[in-house]
Amino acid sequence: MNDPHASDNTPLSGTPEEMRSALFAHMVMQQSSMAMMLMGQTPHPETGEVVRDLQAAKFFIDLLEMIEFKTRGNLSQEEVALLKQSLMSLRMAFVESVDAPAPPVDSSPEPPPPSIAASPGAEPGHPAPAATASPAEEEPRKKFSKKY
Repeated sequence: MNDPHASDNTPLSGTPEEMRSALFAHMVMQQSSMAMMLMGQTPHPETGEVVRDLQAAKFFIDLLEMIEFKTRGNLSQEEVALLKQSLMSLRMAFVESVDAPAPPVDSSPEPPPPSIAASPGAEPGHPAPAATASPAEEEPRKKFSKKY
């Protein structure tokens, strides 16, 4: 009656093999969902923001490929079909994500630089005097370049 492994969400009927099959399907779908979210294909479930981490997405795809290899010959036809379909969809989405441009990091527009005529003390027809630069700004800036 008080089975610690039973929850309100799990049906009490079904053989252990059916329960393991359902858990396998759930695991494949969970890994697929994580990969899709990390490719920016679906928004994060809690924050709603789009995440793009292709290296992490590739890791989840690689995990499913490893599971496919290690379980070969031990899965039912339905489990094999689910795993193959999930991997095919993930691979296609990964290629699309790699080819797609990265989303902008900051979506807030930058304010335009103030113009001389729009400065507060300027009179129409007379440009405002140039602001004096600090000594640090007058020094030439060093330019760095990478050499390999």
